[in-house]
Amino acid sequence: MILVFGGTTEGRKAVEVLEEGGSTYFYSTKTGEQDITLHHGQRIDGALDETAMIDFCRAHNIRLIVDAAHPFASLLHQTIARTATALDIPVVRFERIYPPRDASITWINDYTEIPRDIHRLLATTGVQSIAKLKPLESAGIKVFYRILNRPSSIALAQKQGATNEQLCYYENPNDIPIKADAILLKESGLSGGFTEKVEAAKNCAMRVIALKRPEIPAGFIEVNGPYGLRRMVEKLLPDFYSLHSGLTTGTCATAAAVAATIRLTTGETPAEVPVTLPNGETIQVAVNYSDDYTSCIKEAGDDPDVTDGIEVRASIILQHRDTETQGVIIKGGEGVGRFTLPGFDYPPGEAAINKAPREMIRQNLERLCISESLCSNYIIVTISVPQGAEIARRTFNPRLGIEGGISIIGVSGIVKPFSEEAFIDSIRKCMTVAKASGSERVVINSGGKSERFVKALYPTLPQQAFVEYGNYIGETLKIAHELGIKEVTLGVMLGKAVKLAAGHLDTHSKRSTMDKTFISEMLHEANIYMDISHITLAREIWERLSPEKQQDFANVVISHCATYCKPLLPKGELTILLIADDGTILPQSQALQPEQ
Repeated sequence: MILVFGGTTEGRKAVEVLEEGGSTYFYSTKTGEQDITLHHGQRIDGALDETAMIDFCRAHNIRLIVDAAHPFASLLHQTIARTATALDIPVVRFERIYPPRDASITWINDYTEIPRDIHRLLATTGVQSIAKLKPLESAGIKVFYRILNRPSSIALAQKQGATNEQLCYYENPNDIPIKADAILLKESGLSGGFTEKVEAAKNCAMRVIALKRPEIPAGFIEVNGPYGLRRMVEKLLPDFYSLHSGLTTGTCATAAAVAATIRLTTGETPAEVPVTLPNGETIQVAVNYSDDYTSCIKEAGDDPDVTDGIEVRASIILQHRDTETQGVIIKGGEGVGRFTLPGFDYPPGEAAINKAPREMIRQNLERLCISESLCSNYIIVTISVPQGAEIARRTFNPRLGIEGGISIIGVSGIVKPFSEEAFIDSIRKCMTVAKASGSERVVINSGGKSERFVKALYPTLPQQAFVEYGNYIGETLKIAHELGIKEVTLGVMLGKAVKLAAGHLDTHSKRSTMDKTFISEMLHEANIYMDISHITLAREIWERLSPEKQQDFANVVISHCATYCKPLLPKGELTILLIADDGTILPQSQALQPEQ
């Protein structure tokens, strides 16, 4: 059993991760005021001292604690540490992502270090800090306290001696409600809006004073994102998830490249190296070392993947940088395929290393270049996969025009495995949570990329209102109907859209392929005439159309999609959005209304 201490943004993310397991866990907050929907979790509210925490863990057979509480909840962190030591329970600390410390900010370790040469101070450090800041008033400093606008916070502020004149509230977290000489912030990380608050204060010509985050107790296992949390739970409690996650070939290539750079620049050979994923979080990845290269073994988890267990290698060369050369050059070696047809992120002849993993490799190595003062050099990275050519014959690469080896792929960096039954069950759970969130509209999309695009159209919807369907568009719409969801937006990227338009409600490549004959018919229907016999990907069509013709083609595609989708949601309003690879969204002329 897992016990989570939350009440924060990280607590919400931890819930999303644990809900995927379908197993029971406990979620604890101090005040009980956080609005959060739990499907498999059981909520407990109220502060726990050490005795109560130990008793609870024993009574409920707690085998793992996830500390996702606020970074400044030092008393809670220490209580968790003592409990974990007493019961020999591992603790995973779900930490925030922190930007580098800005030298223009005045950094302090304690409230007593606040400079006394200011006249007016806006304190945004929370209601609990008011008593610690009262001595500043005796020193002649006018202090204003920005707190949450809720009765419990106001009552506590007044109890500590704050007047109504001194109180201001969080209407917009990035607004500066009081003109002051300086602002006092906590180092709250990216999820706490620290960067935005600093920028807003500087725009108001305010001095920024920041309280450094306290150290996390020794022995806590730190992660700073949902993928890292899931992988650590899988490692410490293997039975919590029925299926385990894995790494993409892009993450493996990045890890090998990072290890090679570390060895070359420092002489060190750590067994694990940090890899920053596209979502900004950092995970630790196991690596190996040989004389001429470093490597990472592809770990697919429980995802059926022919590349599971292969060795992904990286070798690097440092050369002096000239003005014409970029910082990181990425090449493909043995076993890495080559593009032979147009339509991919890179032209024919280039190594089949997709855009996302290239960016992962480049960004991770550029961070190392800065930290190791390698800015006067550029790095040539060669990725190779000794078994790649043989394995590629068992993939779709030859059909796509990728020859000579596998492609290095991966958008998120992590492979989340699901059997068909489990995946559809997870969709049902997510749709149920979406409805429970109270949102009138649910936005279904194929994955992280399309979700980023459609979120911009619905900025007021809660996170729970966005649900990934993967390839199971038909099953997701059926679930929406069964749950009585009234308004559904279907965001579909062009590659899946042309399959859906042909009636394939499951767009997985194993069950449906791009039908060029049918696509030609849709083009003719839109009064567009072109030869598509040589295209490999649907987006190649898109790139050859003018904006006006793109809309004409989109109208036809959406119309055909609606023919198969609308009957699955007879009582609801369905909006279909066609999404191009560059994020352009083309809507249908009007939403499809429910049957009368």
